[in-house]
Parts: sequence; structure tokens; C-alpha cells
Amino acid sequence: MSSRVTRREVLHTAGLAAASALLGGRAVPAAFADPPPAAQPDAPRRPVLRIAHLTDTHVQPERKAAEGLAACLRHVQNQPDKPDLVLTGGDLVMDSFEATFDRTKLQWELFTRIFKDECGLPVEHCLGNHDIWGWNKSKSGATGDEPQYGKKWALEVLGLEAPYRSFDRAGWHFIVLDSVSPKDDGYIGQLDEAQMEWLRADLARLPAGTPALVVSHIPILAACVLSDPKGAAEKEGEWRVSGSLMLTNGRKIRTLFAERGNVKLCLSGHIHLVDRVDYAGVSYVCDGAVSARWWRGPYYECREGYGRIDLYADGAWEHRYVPYEWEAEKEA
Repeated sequence: MSSRVTRREVLHTAGLAAASALLGGRAVPAAFADPPPAAQPDAPRRPVLRIAHLTDTHVQPERKAAEGLAACLRHVQNQPDKPDLVLTGGDLVMDSFEATFDRTKLQWELFTRIFKDECGLPVEHCLGNHDIWGWNKSKSGATGDEPQYGKKWALEVLGLEAPYRSFDRAGWHFIVLDSVSPKDDGYIGQLDEAQMEWLRADLARLPAGTPALVVSHIPILAACVLSDPKGAAEKEGEWRVSGSLMLTNGRKIRTLFAERGNVKLCLSGHIHLVDRVDYAGVSYVCDGAVSARWWRGPYYECREGYGRIDLYADGAWEHRYVPYEWEAEKEA
């Protein structure tokens, strides 16, 4: 038996990440921060930007997923000090990777309607593996010649010219990565060389002292991918992490970040769990899923929720994982 950790077997790594621990039967949201200096009494410190990071929404007609996403968006916007911006973290629809044309069309129409009806905030989207149509041709029925094939469909729906890009808000530089590359009928977490060159050039143009936040679907670095519930690592004496769970060229990316010095925080999803890893001056935060266990209730210790991030002018930040009190539909 292989000791490779599969996508749905990942558990939260206790001790490596202070994430969503259970207390009295209820999950306590994780709070991470790069602590800002104490504010003076006459000059309260306020963030220059507040973000809601909604990842792994997995919209589908089943399991009241549309109602759940709508409830999450209402929760985000009903906060006393609501966010200025919504960042989505990929896997916006349940799955188009293996889905037929008609099934994919249905999911995107549902996703688009929910955001049109329920979200009054600016939104910046990131693509996930489940947002790519037809790469598994044997199951999707796609030939590869369709105009909507691959990432084109999602880009058109979301109004994006390319799957990766950068933009600036409130003195911060934002970089949205495309973390999914094809491999046979599946995928691997990886930035291709063209994107790596773009990333190098984008960071090289950034003035020194300008803080940057990076968003990717698949983590660049995460602790929660290291726990194997089958205990294979204990039996075989070694760890193996699937290339579908963490970027395979993450070392090159982390080295680039360390060289430039601008990147302060990297946000990801994909694992449906919350953790934080600090490495070489950069913090890597993996957020839990809006859908939790794919709209079937909590995923191990992590409930349905989203990340709330406050960004400060000096490059400091604060993160909190916020459950939105969704009651999953009971299993039949």
C-alpha cells in the first residue's frame, strides 16, 4: 500500500497548527497574527483594508449548497465592520474537472446567480482544480477542442483575462496565482515556467517596503498536509505528500519570496482545514472551507467558515477563521 496522502484523507495536524480545536463540542476559530505595535490611546490603530477569504465554496444544486453560500455572504456583509474586499480561493463550483458540459453549465449558472444576488462587495477570484472543465476527458466527455475547455470557461464566467494576475489596494500588492497544472488525466500543484517568470518580474517591479499578499488555491506551504490517518508514515517510516496537495515547486517560490522581502502573507485553501506556517519571514495561512466537508458538516475539526484578514499600512496583518453557523443538510 502506498503511503501517499490522498486528497480526502488529510487530517488537521495537532501541535503544528493552532487551528479550529474542539472545545465542548464546538470548534473554536483559529486566530493568527503578525502582531502590530501597541496603539497609542489617542491614536487607535486601524487596518487599511479588511478582507474576507472565501475558499472551497463547491457550489452545486444538491445539499443546499446555494443556500449555504448565500448564508456565508450575508454573514460576511452583516458584520459591524464589514470587509472591504472578498477574495475567493478556488474550487468555486463542486466539480467541473470530471463533469459533463451540462452539469458544469448548471454549476456556474448557480454560482454566478448567488454572487449577483447576495454579494455587494468587490470580489477578486482565484481558480481551483475543480473549476477547470474537462481535463479528465474520460469522465467529462470533453475532447479538448471545445472553446470552453480547461480554464477558459471559468475565466469567461469570472471576467478574467488570465488565471494569474496582480493588483494593488490600500498600499498592499496582491498576487493571485494559478496553482493547478495538468498531469495525465489529473492535475498537480505547480506554477509553470511562464508563470514563474511573470512572478519574478512582478516582484522585481515592486518598490522596497511595499507589502504583498499572495493568494493560491493549492498551498505553497502547509502543515496540515502531513497527517496521514492510515498511519502509513508510522508503518513505513517516511512521509510522502501528494503533488496534488502542495505546490511541487514551492521551494523555488519560497526562495524568491525570501530574496525579494515584500511578501508578508500567503493565503490558500484546498485542504479544507486551517493552519499557519511561518518560514523565512513569510506566513503561510491555509483557510478552512465555506463548504467544510463538501456541504456535509464539519471536516474533522473545521466547521463551515471563512478567513477574515486585517491588513495594516506597515505590512502587519491579523487573521481569524470565522464560522458562519451553517447547519448542514442531514444525510439520508
